[in-house]
Amino acid sequence: MSNQIQRHQLSARLAGCVVHNGLVYLSGQVPTTLDADVKVQTEEVLAKIDALLAQVNTDNRRILSAQIWLKDIARDFAVFNQCWEAWLPADAAPARAALQADLARPEVLVEIMLTAAL
Repeated sequence: MSNQIQRHQLSARLAGCVVHNGLVYLSGQVPTTLDADVKVQTEEVLAKIDALLAQVNTDNRRILSAQIWLKDIARDFAVFNQCWEAWLPADAAPARAALQADLARPEVLVEIMLTAAL
């Protein structure tokens, strides 16, 4: 394995993902459709994750851990889990934590950050 660090979707502030030593670290992914409900926002974030993982030749079967932030966990946790379970392949559940948080923008209802294997 290479010790090289690869950064993808790089901006001045962050990289969309970083690859190092066979692992992929995704930065927190948020929706761009801010006037939507948590179902639409979650599906959008999961699609962004799919695209980032595909860019580095891996996929959601290789996710090791996920951190999930919901703006209103009491209201949105069940709907989020329905989207998550429909998206995640059978027998591929990662280690995971889900928390309620004030997110960077008030319209953002969900943010997901994860680590995956190549």
